[in-house]
Amino acid sequence: MAGTAPQQTDVEGVEGGVGLTALLVAAARALETHRHDSLAQDVYAEHFVSAAPACADWPVRIEQVPDGEDNPLWGRFARYFGLRTRVLDDFLLRSARTDARQVVLLGAGLDTRAFRLDWPSDVVVFEIDRAGVLAFKQQVLTDLSAAPKVKRVPVPVDLRADWVTALTTAGFDPTVPSVWLAEGLLFYLPSPAETYLIDMVDRLTTGGSALAFEAKLEKDLLAYRDSPIYTATREQIGIDLLHLFDKGPRPDSTGARRTHPSTSPASTDAAPSPSRTTRWRETGGCSRTSPGRDVRSAHGDVRAGPGIPYPARGFAGSGNKRGAACLAHRPVRSGSRTGLTTRPASQSRSASLMSASG
Repeated sequence: MAGTAPQQTDVEGVEGGVGLTALLVAAARALETHRHDSLAQDVYAEHFVSAAPACADWPVRIEQVPDGEDNPLWGRFARYFGLRTRVLDDFLLRSARTDARQVVLLGAGLDTRAFRLDWPSDVVVFEIDRAGVLAFKQQVLTDLSAAPKVKRVPVPVDLRADWVTALTTAGFDPTVPSVWLAEGLLFYLPSPAETYLIDMVDRLTTGGSALAFEAKLEKDLLAYRDSPIYTATREQIGIDLLHLFDKGPRPDSTGARRTHPSTSPASTDAAPSPSRTTRWRETGGCSRTSPGRDVRSAHGDVRAGPGIPYPARGFAGSGNKRGAACLAHRPVRSGSRTGLTTRPASQSRSASLMSASG
């Protein structure tokens, strides 16, 4: 399955660069959909893969992979994406079933949550991405006669351009609670662009809003260039992820907004204060007992099996250290050492999926 995918970072559609990674994630969701212990179902994912010449020979079922689950790319890496999809699905749905009436997918790629999740009927899903990516997705979905389950508003704009004006022009209302997702996005942005993005989300949110994002912890990405996962991704499908990731120092995107002292995850069993009503472990709900996969604890947290290097190490749970991954969400002013904080002005919540390449 060797590939020679182009590595230009500014390709408009899905033919190369960052756009091609959307097809990688779609292939992973297709694999997850067909697993016997699937955590997430996306019946559209394999059609994106088959529609793009650059990945027409990629597998969409694990049985199509010669070494199966032992393959670093289509086994371990793809399982990470399946787990990430489920955790973020649950986060978005929980937010939409409480306060949020608007969902904003930043760098939406080939995300099909508007089509596959059971949203409240009054929710609006805004999908922000470059025009070429959204056009490819729309063509595939149109060919399938797919219909969204809620109102869906594509917003064709590059996040390096004036996406705020594009979003508000498309009908987004900053006075209405919203939930935002930056899934697999921030690693590609220079530090100032990430800071600007988070600041703009802050300004566009009101009480009851939430933000989930994924962040890397390591300082030297190139130190992991020879890891099995990154090597397999380069050699099998021609995508050099470390070339696409921004190499600059990462900002503490939410840490600057803390207004209370940091709280250790280990202390969350104490009685919550009025501003700390959401517990660290409120992230789970799915379980799997396959080797090296996520498990569910008595508290409902989701984590991957032991000994698995990034990007399939895990989510949630207390005592996360550098080199682990976590996703949690907390109310405004709750703070934590891992950067799960929110907007004092808007009283929104945030979720952070922190991952390392160790």
